[in-house]
Amino acid sequence: MKLHEKIDGRLREFVEAQHMFFVATAPSGDEGHVNLSPKGMAGTFVVLGEHRVAYLDFHGSGAETLAHLRQNGRITIMFCAFEGPPNIVRLHGRGTHTPIGSPELDRLLADFPDAPDLHGLRGVITVEVTRVSDSCGYSVPFMSYQGDRDLLLRWAERKDEAALADYRRAKNATSIDGLPGFEVDGPGQEADTPISVPMP
Repeated sequence: MKLHEKIDGRLREFVEAQHMFFVATAPSGDEGHVNLSPKGMAGTFVVLGEHRVAYLDFHGSGAETLAHLRQNGRITIMFCAFEGPPNIVRLHGRGTHTPIGSPELDRLLADFPDAPDLHGLRGVITVEVTRVSDSCGYSVPFMSYQGDRDLLLRWAERKDEAALADYRRAKNATSIDGLPGFEVDGPGQEADTPISVPMP
């Protein structure tokens, strides 16, 4: 394993070239479930600086990442080389979720020039990276990229904004451990402020 001072050069090129990545979060304390989510779709991840990255958060059947960020802010993003030389890159840091309805969202979306259709977007997760490392990845198998799935985008196309809001209230309000997930401010109204945890 090698530690890096920042995300730049070949390390940045590697991260930006990957077709998918994994996001890990966990609740505080000894109880609760660790969560690990695969992410994909071209144009949904960006490197914003030497210690800052972000990705688009589309609707999903749960809200584990959001709930854990609301509670403690800890997050790890991992990239694996499935083609070419073996490599694993991990970005540890503190995450902030800026939901739809937030006045800050449009400014953040400007950093995603190659984003897919944003209908179905739930927000943007921004990570202030505090630790950058890579390791060998010698046991990661070769796998060929055939293309992005469009099922999530097609699912969202079939729902209007009211239906998506209903879905968030039904599926994204709490984590599997009962922690608050997507913030709801009153009956049927999402809050318009980002979820954030102060940097230590």
